[in-house]
Amino acid sequence: MEHFFTCPYCWELISMILDSSEEDSDYIEDCEVCCRPIELSFRFSGENLVYFEARAMEGI
Repeated sequence: MEHFFTCPYCWELISMILDSSEEDSDYIEDCEVCCRPIELSFRFSGENLVYFEARAMEGI
């Protein structure tokens, strides 16, 4: 599923494909605009996205 969110560093709107086959997911992805690392956490319930958070990494 495609999901849009705002980069916590450069405030640009970013889209990414989320895999709903994993119910819980936490990982780091670089912003496609400013290339800074973003901590991503999301959860699915079936095919529905029920939680999404994009955080700036501390100290960066």
